[in-house]
Amino acid sequence: MSDAILFGAAFASVLLLGTPAISALRALSFQKQAYEDAPETHGVKTGTPTMGGVLFALVLACLAAYVEVTAPHTAAAGDVVEIALLGLACGAIGLADDLLGIRRGRNRGLDGRTKFALTAIVALVFLVSISTFDAQRFPGPAHVFLPAWLWYALAFVAITGTTHAVNLTDGLDGLAAGTIVPPLAVFSWIALREGRSGVAAVDLVTIAAVLAFLVYNRYPARLFMGDTGSLLLGGILAGSAIVLHRVLLLPLVGAVFAAEALSVILQVAYFKRTRKRIFKMSPLHHHFELSGWPETRVTLWFWAASAACSVAGVATVLATQAAVP
Repeated sequence: MSDAILFGAAFASVLLLGTPAISALRALSFQKQAYEDAPETHGVKTGTPTMGGVLFALVLACLAAYVEVTAPHTAAAGDVVEIALLGLACGAIGLADDLLGIRRGRNRGLDGRTKFALTAIVALVFLVSISTFDAQRFPGPAHVFLPAWLWYALAFVAITGTTHAVNLTDGLDGLAAGTIVPPLAVFSWIALREGRSGVAAVDLVTIAAVLAFLVYNRYPARLFMGDTGSLLLGGILAGSAIVLHRVLLLPLVGAVFAAEALSVILQVAYFKRTRKRIFKMSPLHHHFELSGWPETRVTLWFWAASAACSVAGVATVLATQAAVP
């Protein structure tokens, strides 16, 4: 099946399932409660159905099942299954967090340490699997001219850091969804250039699902992805970078996510030291909100920044390849 057909099928599936999903999540009382440490304007978001990320999980599971049936034991199928399983495992952690938060109330889901520990375990299992069971297709760190220990350390940080950075970015209607499309597009472009059809298929299907999801998630949102979706998307982005040996490109194309995470780290560290704040509120998108920017303006500028960083990533890849004799 061509990439165009896969893209169209994923887009149509999420688009058609969006409305039934909203009804089902509302019937199950799987609804968001505004965070107490978010701007007061976010109070209107309380009651909006959440956990819409299950739609991403459904699309990825169907893709993995499809390639396993139609092209088993191929390199493309291996790439699809490995990256999809990484995303689904991260999404499962998010699902547990969402369910606990809804059950306990006041968004009291998994604590930060537990969530990090679980994603760290998933990261280790993923890295062991791709280096142990498929060494011929996945040549390992020597391919990118880094010491093995450093490559694996960077890959581990890529998974744990990206998943939580995307999670932190998911604070405004459409923000995380629109921001992740450009970097995924970069990795799908690289995959197509290098003949990694499996990676391209995962990224293109994910992009299609996210674009369809934005129909329901754009301002004013009728459906949120929840941690189920944000952790899943972070896993797909990190997994694509690792399998394509482009871990060093990830901080550039994913610079918006990195900035969001860094703003939280700096805010917490500075406050503990001085009892003062660098930003009016973190993550960074809340700082702009409290500076008087409308939510839609913040979202559009973050989307634009993500697109610009992704263009810079493409330029970097082309320049690097041109410099190689």
